[in-house]
Amino acid sequence: MPSGWLRRICDGLLEASVPDQFKEASSSLAVDWSDLGSFSRPPPHGTSGRADPEASWGHRKNNLPHDEDELFFGHYLPAAITAGDEQGPSVPELARRMTLSSCRHDPVPAFAPVLTAMPQDGIPLGDVLADSGYSHRIPQHWASPLRAAGAALVQDLHPHDRGPRGTHAGAVIANGNLYCPATPRKPLELGPLARTATLAQAAQHDAKTAETARCKPGRIAADDADGYHRVQCPAAIGKVRCPLRPSSMTLDRDRPEILTPPEHPQVCCTQQTVTVPPDVNAKTRQKHDYPSAAWRRSYARRSGAERGFATAKDPAANDISRGWCRLMGLAPLMLFTVALLAVRNQRILAAWNTRQEENQRRAAKGLPPKTRKRRRKTLAGLAAGPP
Repeated sequence: MPSGWLRRICDGLLEASVPDQFKEASSSLAVDWSDLGSFSRPPPHGTSGRADPEASWGHRKNNLPHDEDELFFGHYLPAAITAGDEQGPSVPELARRMTLSSCRHDPVPAFAPVLTAMPQDGIPLGDVLADSGYSHRIPQHWASPLRAAGAALVQDLHPHDRGPRGTHAGAVIANGNLYCPATPRKPLELGPLARTATLAQAAQHDAKTAETARCKPGRIAADDADGYHRVQCPAAIGKVRCPLRPSSMTLDRDRPEILTPPEHPQVCCTQQTVTVPPDVNAKTRQKHDYPSAAWRRSYARRSGAERGFATAKDPAANDISRGWCRLMGLAPLMLFTVALLAVRNQRILAAWNTRQEENQRRAAKGLPPKTRKRRRKTLAGLAAGPP
């Protein structure tokens, strides 16, 4: 693991590569980790001797048809890339934070202190976009420290964390929220929209998630200093009709109705409010209802982390594949990597400025912003032959 002074030096180098006009342009960060192979050869089978004693075996994803991970010898490289805010302007995807750790350590708890230290440097945390590799960790290693630092999590849920997961005061715990005990189980098991979904399928999926959200108790108080908050029955606040709440039966019939209320009402059905402690949904609670349309639009910004590592591994400019740096040891390799990311930021800024100037020139002529040409060849184009 890097020492404190090494981490502060790397944070300062990356922050110095970000122009002042973009330091506060967005508070959202897309996070991910990648592999960084060591120049040292791995130890032969059955031995422990190697030139880089701080490197070790780790797992990485590959592009092969099977789902098995691939072994590599080196370090884990987590990084945070700037993403545009939900209602904010577009911003260049600059690397703001990174760290390096041996594969003997989990990269998620190794990166969490780097992000939670940003508010101490005067950089507030906004939305933190992460995949299920981060959200699946125990709350003490990821979700809880980030929330305590002021971050709003927008993350994909691991399949083992989706769907109903117990109850609290009778309310069903599912997908980071509480739901009425009479909520059908099938809508609570709804997963994220498939990438190949059609417009009709997307509309049907969004209608189901919106209908399920009506069965969610309404929050009536913000988190207090200890992380507790209060919620109220959805029928009591007018989201659904339920015979257990006679006043709700006077609502319009366009609202969902609980046709078979429980014979023995739970605490959430009898009390006016229910207090929710911070350990309920500590791992899965996030900014938007999962997997709603609002969550999908917000989570789509996480692709900036993928593009960030793609540009850092681009052989045409800079390549961090094995052999790019022949120094060994965590400290020199981390300094070389942060220098590479700083140079990568300058390259992203140059392309961003060029694109903005081109868009301004086109706007002055009444033309729309320039878009990339479609490079993918289609069957119709091949059948038509050369022009």
